[in-house]
Parts: sequence; C-alpha cells; structure tokens
Amino acid sequence: MNAYGAATHHGMPVRPGMTVPLPGHLHAQKDRLHELADLGYTDVWSAEADGADAFTPLALTAAWEPRLRLGTAIVPAYTRSPACFAQSVASLADAAPGRFAIGIGSSSNVIVEKWNGLRFEEPFRKVRDIVRFLNDALTGEKVTKTYDTFDIQGFRLGIRPEVKPAILVAALREGMLRLAAREADGAIINWLSADDVRQVTKVVTDAADGAPKEIVARIFVCPSTNTEQVRQAARFAIAAYLNVPVYADFHAWLGRGDDLRGMWDAWKAGDRKAALAAIPDSVVDALVVHGSPEQCRDRIKQYFDNGVTTSSLMILGLDPALDFWQAVRDLSPSAHR
Repeated sequence: MNAYGAATHHGMPVRPGMTVPLPGHLHAQKDRLHELADLGYTDVWSAEADGADAFTPLALTAAWEPRLRLGTAIVPAYTRSPACFAQSVASLADAAPGRFAIGIGSSSNVIVEKWNGLRFEEPFRKVRDIVRFLNDALTGEKVTKTYDTFDIQGFRLGIRPEVKPAILVAALREGMLRLAAREADGAIINWLSADDVRQVTKVVTDAADGAPKEIVARIFVCPSTNTEQVRQAARFAIAAYLNVPVYADFHAWLGRGDDLRGMWDAWKAGDRKAALAAIPDSVVDALVVHGSPEQCRDRIKQYFDNGVTTSSLMILGLDPALDFWQAVRDLSPSAHR
C-alpha cells in the first residue's frame, strides 16, 4: 500500500507526482527536487506552453535527482519537426534510462496557431503520426515512410537509448483515448473531476484489450479553506481553458454542457465578466481540488481510486496567502503517514 491506496492499479504502479518547473529560477531548484523525493513524490511532469520548454527542467532533474521519474505532460505534436522531436526524446531517454516518459498531445489552436504560427490541422492524425514515427525512429532503424501528415526520407537516430521511453498520448474524448490505448503506453488526462475519471478510463480500458495502461492526470489543487477567494480566482483559469473548442467539446461529452452553457454563451458574446459569473460553484469544486489539506488529500485519492495511476499535481496560487512549499508538504505522500 502507498499513501493513495494500493501500490498497483490494473497492473500499473501508483505514482504520486508534481508539476515542474517549480517556482523560481531553473538553476536554483536542485535542493527542492531533492525535497520532493524525500517527501515521497515519485515523478515530475513538465509542460510546454509559454514558459520553460518541456525538456530542460527534466534534463536538470535527471542529473540532480535520480529518484524521480520524468515525464512530459505535454509536448505539442506540431511545434517540433519529427526528426527534431525524436532527437529530443532520445536524448532525454538516454540521459535518464528507464525513467522517462514522453507525453504528446495536439495542444490547442491558441498555442499552435496564434503563438507558433503553425496551422492547427488534423490534430488526431498529427498526434497519431508522431506517435507512430517515434515508435519507428526509436528502433534505431532508418525511417523512410509516408505518414498521413508528413513524409520522412531516410532519417536514422544517431543516439539510441538503452531503454525505450514510454509514449503517452494526451487525450480528451474517445478518438484520442483509443489511440492512447492501442498505439501508446497510456493516456494523459487534464481538467476533469475525480468522478469524470471513470468515464475516461473506461474508454482506455475497453480499447486496451487487457493490456495495462498508464493514466496520468494533471490535478489542479489549492489547499486553502478561503473558499470564496479560491472559487473566484479559479473561475479565471476555468474560463481560459474551457472556452477553447477542444475543452468545450470535452466537457459537453462529459455531460457538463448545461452547467457551462451560460459561460459559453456570454464568452462568445464578448462579456467576460458575465462568463465568469455564470460558472457554477459546483463546476469549480469539481475541477479544482480545494479545502483543507486533509480534504485535498482525500479528493486526490479519489482520482486514484477511479482509475488514475500517476498524478501530476499543479498547485495553484488562488489564495494569495498560500505558501507553495507548505502546500507541497501538506499534499505529499509523507503527510499521510
């Protein structure tokens, strides 16, 4: 048994993780990474949007703290060329043999088109093709192949990791979830409640045909009993994400369409204030874990109970009085002991 229940879940180890980079400059995080491992966290998961790239914080962790497993949640499929993508993956897998997982996702039209000047087209096929190409390239063999969204002519990785990294797919609805189950080693899920996990993991389990699959969940947490302050601040984050078309479609599929209709309508009308006000408390409480540390730990455990195998906690400073590192300690596996 571990702090979140059974030591394994459907054949996969149960792994409590934290999102990186941590607050502060990258060069100053060595001691904090040691502390994460001392507290019982097993994993660190990076992201890539407008801050640090996904690989540098993990490369530093690989060198500084060998007890931590490394993962990306996620790297967009569009923002690196296929060969460059394979080189980045192979390099980090070689630096941290057996403890790196590459998480790939479509990202969003905002990041891909507005920020990177690329066309956000055929996201399912693009993610699928990058997964297939990485599986091909990581064999070390020369790749000459036409994929649906790009052609590769004679590429061979010059570095071959001792241990092939796990490949995970960031997935919201059925298509990507089935892709994660059938062609990758698991799924990365995001912006959903503990109860929603059952609906999502059932799709993966059914498509996996008995093969164990990792389910990584980014869980947004603010251990604070300043309930109204947390709810008001959380509405900004929820509105920023759930008005993006892929997330709007996801929550409609989850059955939250009626609850979010007012926000979506006001947002489309350009009334941001009304959109925020239209988000029900019940939606905030479902998607953002908050309350006392004990209440938060219980909620996090529900994610694991419902099918998550690996967490990537994202501590949100929704209460200005929140002490980030005290929150890390209060939510850690060691706090359950």
